[in-house]
Amino acid sequence: MITFRKSLIAAVIFITFIFLLRSSHSSATSSYQDSASASVPEENVDAGIEVTQEHAPGQKKDTLQQPLQPLPNAPLRERLRFHFPYNFDNKFPAYIWQTWKYTPASLWFGEELRAPEASWTQLHPGFVHEVIPDDTQHHLIKYLYGSVPEVFEAFDSLPLPVLKADFFRYLILLARGGIYSDIDTTALKPASDWLPSQLDLTKIGVVVGIEADPDRPDWSDWYSRRIQFCQWTMQAKPGHPILRDIVAFITDETLRMKKAGILKKGKMDKTIVEFTGPAAWTDAVFRYFNDPEYFNIDPTSNSNISYEDFTNQEEYRKVGDVIVLPITSFSPGVQQMGAGDVDDPMAFVKHDFEGTWKEDDPSL
Repeated sequence: MITFRKSLIAAVIFITFIFLLRSSHSSATSSYQDSASASVPEENVDAGIEVTQEHAPGQKKDTLQQPLQPLPNAPLRERLRFHFPYNFDNKFPAYIWQTWKYTPASLWFGEELRAPEASWTQLHPGFVHEVIPDDTQHHLIKYLYGSVPEVFEAFDSLPLPVLKADFFRYLILLARGGIYSDIDTTALKPASDWLPSQLDLTKIGVVVGIEADPDRPDWSDWYSRRIQFCQWTMQAKPGHPILRDIVAFITDETLRMKKAGILKKGKMDKTIVEFTGPAAWTDAVFRYFNDPEYFNIDPTSNSNISYEDFTNQEEYRKVGDVIVLPITSFSPGVQQMGAGDVDDPMAFVKHDFEGTWKEDDPSL
């Protein structure tokens, strides 16, 4: 007969057994997790996270808890580097991005734009070709840059459509990569023909073209830079440092002017060209070319890569992982600055220079 005392003893033994079983399982799990962490090869650790703890050769490293993301107060460029990593070994993404007020499916899409827009699809049948309308850009940038809220704040705060159109091209290429080209451009050759076949495309991250090479004494009356890179057509892999730099620059300048109360039409202390346009883009490219973080630059040398390295260029030029195309490639037929015609072998994209971005404000 089971007495109360026997029942109590049985209960105590059962509870003790359960406790010992759970303790044993917990200990085994902990040992497995520790050994698994120690066996992860060091090259699998995120490249954006540095382990600065020193240890003697052969000494076992302490198991460190790595942060899943940079601290919220980390510099903007570091957070952009983390959220949009760059791997030049990857292929160029098969995207073509364009922007306009309406999509080609809209009745309001101008007939004069249909042939140029269609040329990109016709010459790139395997690509995803998207024309992002103005009312969609807001939602797309909020989605892509939700983890970097000041970037979206800057985009949303820009007072002019042309500023947002400029900023959008850098933002979409940083996040997704591919080709960006203005809606008034015509593709003359597929992107697969832009670069010579002997180039290893896994080692190329950005393709830019020269917009202007004004070799004349009064060049500054007409252009912002002696050599100016165009940003109406660009190709890039996601996360490239040039894109990260230009996005951070525009974000910082936007929020600075917003705080100062001058982020308004007619009040800004930067022109559109210097703020978001080709001058800002050109400066970002040259900053990259002369950045010792990416290039082996002799610290005792006073010479930088400058406009002199690209003036009168007729073929492509490779600088690190960047290909610079001559003025003929994206500006054929301008009949100045040494540009060839649209039938030139180096002519890849024709820009109609319609100034469509000025339609929102003819005074610009």
